[in-house]
Amino acid sequence: MAYRYRCGECGFTTRWTTESDAEDVSIAHYADRHPGLVPGGSVEINKKNPHSPGCLPMLGIAFLLLLIFASCRR
Repeated sequence: MAYRYRCGECGFTTRWTTESDAEDVSIAHYADRHPGLVPGGSVEINKKNPHSPGCLPMLGIAFLLLLIFASCRR
């Protein structure tokens, strides 16, 4: 998954990256631009991440299991 942090003070956003990298950039931003404030803001999750298969594989596995169970009951 890809994550992005938004600064709660000025609207700064990190690039889409791993959660830990985005958090590190956010903390560095707060230390540089907003010294003395506790890092805040919000986290966004990239829902259009091309590397995320979503729930389709799980639905396929469930369908195959149902097919196997149905064929074994005869």
